[in-house]
Amino acid sequence: MILKTICLGLALSFTLTAQGEEATAVDEAAPKARLPLEELRIFAEAFDRISKAYVEEVDDKTLLENAIRGLLDQLDPHSAFLDADAFEDLQESTTGNYGGLGIEIGTEAGVIKVVSPIDDTPAAKAGILSGDLIIEIGGQSIRSIGVNEAVAIMRGEPGSTVTLSVVREGEPNPIEVTLTREVINIASVRQRLLEPHFGYVRVAQFQADTGTEVRDAIDALSSSTPLHGLVIDLRNNPGGVLQAAVALSDLFIKEGIIVYTEGRLENAAATFRATESVVIDGVPIIVLVNEGSASASEIVAGALQDHQR
Repeated sequence: MILKTICLGLALSFTLTAQGEEATAVDEAAPKARLPLEELRIFAEAFDRISKAYVEEVDDKTLLENAIRGLLDQLDPHSAFLDADAFEDLQESTTGNYGGLGIEIGTEAGVIKVVSPIDDTPAAKAGILSGDLIIEIGGQSIRSIGVNEAVAIMRGEPGSTVTLSVVREGEPNPIEVTLTREVINIASVRQRLLEPHFGYVRVAQFQADTGTEVRDAIDALSSSTPLHGLVIDLRNNPGGVLQAAVALSDLFIKEGIIVYTEGRLENAAATFRATESVVIDGVPIIVLVNEGSASASEIVAGALQDHQR
């Protein structure tokens, strides 16, 4: 899962965000790992040669951060290194207010992969789809400028434009899309009645207060009519704050485990249980997901299915 993420050490991040965890040193109680001295010597030699002899001067900070990214790139597609600016952007995005295009992203083969466009944002309005690969931004190759720089370019002054070159499955040639940046105010939760007695709740992403917002949405629906059924729409929801996924699931599960985490470190193990704070009991629930549903969305859908809700 960061998946955009539990943060460790130098803000190592994944798409699933553990709200409130700081980018601090890895568990101090963890046993100290044996340092691979010979391999580190080789790395130091390579670093020194690149720093001194590469055709263009590269600052040490850039070299070291790129080396860390290289370590994670070889592990899985969901782990990433966040520098201070990228980590601040991540924290900002979980509050639901920032300037940009409104795209939740991952990486694939050195380019940007669209996890999902966010509802009612420039990306969604322009027809950007889950699974699209962004290969160029403003005429610059993503591979040449790097993913972090590309993300920084996508954000900018509201009203300004940027052109993306997108590879889409089924299309023989890249598609060029010009988008106008906007202030992205993400409404995490919306609700309405589909017809008498059947409610619909749309969750666009999991922000810090999403669990409370869903409870309020259901209260608003049920105050107008007794609910006989509920649709929870998680399509194109890229995830977000882990605790929000737990809080939402807890609204519909009476008892038992909602989700648990495991890891090599002792403090990576955590179990989240239902707290008997069910908001509606015995009402059939339909959960809508698609290929753009990731991370916290998958946790909610899986938990409700496991508990036969």
